[in-house]
Amino acid sequence: MSEGFGKGCHLHLIDGSAFIFRAFHALPPLTRKSDGLPIGAVAGFCNMIFKMVEDNKGPDAPTHVAVIFDYSGKSFRNDMYDKYKANRPPAPEDLVPQFPLTREATKAFNIACIEREGYEADDIIAAYAREAREAGGRVTIISSDKDLMQLVGGGVEMFDAMKNKRIGVEQVEEKFGVGPDRVIDVQALAGDSVDNVPGAPGIGVKTAALLINEYGDLESLLDRAEEIKQPKRRQTLIDNRAQIELSKKLVTLDDQTPLDVPLEALEVKDPDAEVAMKFLAEMEFRTLTKRVADILGVEPLVIAEPEKTADQAEAPELPPIDADKYECVRDAAALQRYIDQAHKRGYVAVDTETTGLDEMRADLVGVCLCVEPGDACYVPLTHKDGSDDLFGSDQLAEGQMDADQALAMLKPMLADPAILKIFQNAKYDAKIFARLGLDVAPCDDTMLMSYALNAGIHNHGMDVLSERYLSHAPIPIKTLLGTGKSAITFDRVPVDEAVKYAAEDADITLRLWQIFKPQLHRKQVTTVYEVMERPLMPVLAKMEMSGIKVDRDTLSRMSNAFAQKMAGLEAEIHELAGETFNVGSPAQVGEILFEKMALPGGKKGKTGKYSTPADVLEDLATEHDMPARILDWRQLSKLKSTYTDALQEHIHPETGRVHTSYVQTGANTGRLASTDPNLQNIPVRTEDGRRIREAFVAEPGNVIVSLDYSQIELRILAHVAGIDSLKQAFREGQDIHASTASEMFDVPLDEMTPEIRRQAKAINFGVIYGISGFGLARNLRIPRAEAQGFIDRYFERFPGIKEYMDDTVAFAKEHGYVQTLFGRKIHTPEINAKGPHAGFAKRAAINAPIQGAAADIIRRAMIRMPAAIEGLPAKMLLQVHDELLFEVAEDGVEPTIARVRDIMESAAHPAVHLDVPLVVDAGQGDNWAQAH
Repeated sequence: MSEGFGKGCHLHLIDGSAFIFRAFHALPPLTRKSDGLPIGAVAGFCNMIFKMVEDNKGPDAPTHVAVIFDYSGKSFRNDMYDKYKANRPPAPEDLVPQFPLTREATKAFNIACIEREGYEADDIIAAYAREAREAGGRVTIISSDKDLMQLVGGGVEMFDAMKNKRIGVEQVEEKFGVGPDRVIDVQALAGDSVDNVPGAPGIGVKTAALLINEYGDLESLLDRAEEIKQPKRRQTLIDNRAQIELSKKLVTLDDQTPLDVPLEALEVKDPDAEVAMKFLAEMEFRTLTKRVADILGVEPLVIAEPEKTADQAEAPELPPIDADKYECVRDAAALQRYIDQAHKRGYVAVDTETTGLDEMRADLVGVCLCVEPGDACYVPLTHKDGSDDLFGSDQLAEGQMDADQALAMLKPMLADPAILKIFQNAKYDAKIFARLGLDVAPCDDTMLMSYALNAGIHNHGMDVLSERYLSHAPIPIKTLLGTGKSAITFDRVPVDEAVKYAAEDADITLRLWQIFKPQLHRKQVTTVYEVMERPLMPVLAKMEMSGIKVDRDTLSRMSNAFAQKMAGLEAEIHELAGETFNVGSPAQVGEILFEKMALPGGKKGKTGKYSTPADVLEDLATEHDMPARILDWRQLSKLKSTYTDALQEHIHPETGRVHTSYVQTGANTGRLASTDPNLQNIPVRTEDGRRIREAFVAEPGNVIVSLDYSQIELRILAHVAGIDSLKQAFREGQDIHASTASEMFDVPLDEMTPEIRRQAKAINFGVIYGISGFGLARNLRIPRAEAQGFIDRYFERFPGIKEYMDDTVAFAKEHGYVQTLFGRKIHTPEINAKGPHAGFAKRAAINAPIQGAAADIIRRAMIRMPAAIEGLPAKMLLQVHDELLFEVAEDGVEPTIARVRDIMESAAHPAVHLDVPLVVDAGQGDNWAQAH
């Protein structure tokens, strides 16, 4: 027991290793600008530690604190069991150099940093917790690690910092089904696949808790194992007694671990400003350095800017971002100054502030303008008076411009062809303005510029771009709006507070534009941006505003039908299981399949519960009825919740149509993503999935027309890999899968069976996505060796494909990117990584030029479409990967199909002339299902 620590003291023990791994996996990769050292995990770790320091105020604050780390190398448990933690993969390469830096960070914040050779962090935590408890103090362990839950109780609790959740005795009982004093008994039986603790085969946490609660403790259970009625369970406990007893030793934390630093030495101390500033400056954490300096009341150290790259060297020197200098425009004279400057310069950065993220429902609150870096303004229009917060007054706040007057002044400027309007995510603002009757053109978009330059390296949101290219963290929106149920809309933010946040967005946008615009040429992606990104934006905006009619009654009927079908399946599943359970609970499904029915392939995740993903159930479904029924039930459940129920919520109250929003930067390859709702993931392989499309209908007097590229990716593969036999088959209009099967299996076309064709089809499409023998075996439900044989034979017959794959990976390794036929660059930063990421990176690199070229072709077609269908009674409504959907008057169907087909089939020209023809299939009907 230590003097200086006793009753009234509160010890915080931070699980440092858990913090590091969470920071590493939660944040995008980050490197120090001066030398490229990986520092992403260190940045996340520092933010977490700093947050703990900031938040720990008041009566519950710690009096003593330490960060506990795992010592690298083996612990005493490896002497007991050489396979302990043996299946853990090595730490990622770019995390290894960050481990010592997190120790330095801890010391920089003046917090005790503790580790001990031969012991794990959990043992040190157990020993400190015991000492503190014996001294009469309280302990909070900052971790969510289940292995530490055996320590909870008697003045010790845990706190999950990520979820902001306390873990006491009740939460431990909820997780393990027993109190903290019996957690190690349950863990000894259930084992742990993550740490390679063997446990008792086939016994999970739930069963283990039942047994321990019935017999009192593990020793009594093992002594009385003969009494257990279930023969399999009984035998497992008898046969594996030694293994279970070893497992208990492995999971029991050693609370007698020798401690080098006494409790009283862990007293909370203020950070030494000089040490903290020096470390943060060395790491080049500009934002955090400023935040810590503000808290400590000192001047932040100036962080030297690294040598400029060629891109940065030509970027203009910009004044610092200073939110206090932005202007609030309250009258016509002030607004006219910015409009005049825009005319003089020929460009202006524009941003809108609105009441929400749905641009078809949000209202305009204000407009931001920036004409040169640092000279930005906010024009408030519809902020509400906050004086009557209780009833949320709708009266306008004072000191704003009249909205009609401001928009009338802005309208000519927004439409002026001589003034370039610069946005970040222009499509959003263009739709807000369009709903108010204002056209915006021409536009530049910094988000799309970043996408053309940096696809695959990072995402393209303003916060990421600002921090990465301007070394500036923008004001977070939640500081103004709040979070959760108490969040307000932007029109409720006081005008003076809104100015800094709003005008900063326009300022940042202009600065990013000045950096990105010259890079487009230097990185040779000007054509990609100017031909495929920039002109697509207004086309998508128009499509989204048109929307598509969805019949609510059809969805309702489907929802009811799915619910009835699910109930029928549930009854069948319960009958097969011999008991009722929650089919929607993966954990309960796992217990039934792997414990009760003893089916093979059960694996437990980190939570100690069985994992039952689709691929595991698909493997089991080849031999058992129940997993197949569970898969059917899940499919229906997803269709019901994601589509037939959720789509009804998305029907716009005024238009009666669903207005999806396309994300141009949604996939690295150039494919569009669709959100709110996502209409690109409606399943089409099952009858039930196809039925969802019946709800997408045409207005009276119109029909839905669908035009779809036939096997476009295979055609591109035949072209880029130079496969003469595939090219010939496509030119002659042969059935490509039958043709492939004939080539591979030496079967004449007139003797082709559906089964052989199906196998060839699976290989054709699988190869594009880098499928393995294992994946093909699962798809075709055949032995792995046979599937691998198919792939080997495929490459033998089509050597050009293997050559294309090898060449593409080699190019990616050398240059760090791959390229489509149209010049789109898709960066491959992980192509030289080791471990499991390497295989994924190679497959992505092989697929990207093919999928990217297909995406480029349909983009080119969409950009040309408005001019092509002008004068026809047709509207383009949706794009779903290789398909375009139109709503067409009944008497205009044939000319529309002819014109659209012509545009789609010639979309690659004149940039690229493919060696194979592009073929487009067309269909029509009262709804999408009939048309496709």
